[in-house]
Amino acid sequence: MEEIDQMPASQSNFKNWRKYTFEFLLLFLAVFLGFVADNIREEYSERQQAKELAKNFYDELKSDSVVVASKVAGRIKKEKAIEYMVSFFQDSSLNSGSKALAINFLWATSVRTPVIFTPRTVVLEQLKSSGSLRYFKSGELQKLVGDLSVAIGYLHERQQLEASVYEKLIEPIMVNHMDFDFQYKLFKNGLFDRLAAFENSNEQIPFHLSQIEKIDRKGYMNALSYYHTNNIKSTRLIPIKSYIEVNAALLTALRKEYNL
Repeated sequence: MEEIDQMPASQSNFKNWRKYTFEFLLLFLAVFLGFVADNIREEYSERQQAKELAKNFYDELKSDSVVVASKVAGRIKKEKAIEYMVSFFQDSSLNSGSKALAINFLWATSVRTPVIFTPRTVVLEQLKSSGSLRYFKSGELQKLVGDLSVAIGYLHERQQLEASVYEKLIEPIMVNHMDFDFQYKLFKNGLFDRLAAFENSNEQIPFHLSQIEKIDRKGYMNALSYYHTNNIKSTRLIPIKSYIEVNAALLTALRKEYNL
């Protein structure tokens, strides 16, 4: 009789155990599915952010690839102008004046904006400072971003050196011997665009070097040659070339990774 009386309680405990187990499994499943859903949302959000950053980064790099090409062309033009002036100071008459002398003297001793390259780093700095670089899962991309930072740092360092050499060695040549009457007439109605228009026209403006009695032929040849080979040309062939290569590699990697 006692066994019969205990059966209902045993069955009740078994039913309660099944109920609690089922409720626990439901709760566990809800928590697990919520965790999975959060991970999916986070991964989707990161993929979207990565793609947006990649697109902005790509546009920044693409724009700079166009700019740096124009700066390389400007540097080559400046290098040729310096070579012209070195040759001029070597054996030409200092009393001579010509349109070619005027243009090359300006490019060699005065024109600087067309050769200075300042990469845009808005997205690059965002990637580094905000930790957003983690969105780029590709190890190749992360390495190239680091390479780009190094290339830009070296480029800035070299151009600062150029500016120092220009100020000490080249600017005095320009200040002491520029025909400022010519310069005033040339740039009266514009600046660099005006020089380009003058170069490509038949317009003539008289030009003669000023204070020719103070010209140190050998000293100026050495200063210009140093500025040419150790600064303008070497910056083009080393840090700028390095930047161009990393820029191109990054553009390729971003296109491949994000179908840009």
